[in-house]
Amino acid sequence: MGDMEAPDARQPSSSVLQSVLPSREWASSRKGMLVIAQVVVSFIDFVCFAASTAAAFVTVPLLEFLAALFLLFAYSTGFNQRFTGFLWPLTDFMRCVTAAIIYFIISIIAVSKYVDASSKAAGVFGFIATIAFALDFYLIFNELASFLKQGGETREEAPRPPDEFSDSDSD
Repeated sequence: MGDMEAPDARQPSSSVLQSVLPSREWASSRKGMLVIAQVVVSFIDFVCFAASTAAAFVTVPLLEFLAALFLLFAYSTGFNQRFTGFLWPLTDFMRCVTAAIIYFIISIIAVSKYVDASSKAAGVFGFIATIAFALDFYLIFNELASFLKQGGETREEAPRPPDEFSDSDSD
């Protein structure tokens, strides 16, 4: 009887773990791989900055790691689809744009100003993070642009009658 209880005791913990981890379909998607890469590179960059003399820049990778980890959780669990009062694509776009710009700036400073190896490594991983975030905001921008183009072409609106109190000078 002891052997039969062991698999049942392990079953709930594995289902809890599976509910937190991203699904295989989402993790193998382009967006999933980009967000996972952002989490990994931001964490590595955080560790490198924490060990370097450029430790003043440790806040940026930490915040980006936490933000990417939150979005990884939100996208993989479908939280973004249940919480519709938030503009997820726009928020993700702004996060990626600001992260790419700030990572690029601090990476240039870390590589050019500091001489220790961990600062150089932090700069190199910062450039890799810049590429990951820039690629993500480029893809988000293309998706948003095609969505707006399709919305303008497929939406048929009746012509609006002129307002009585319009500000035009044609009166």
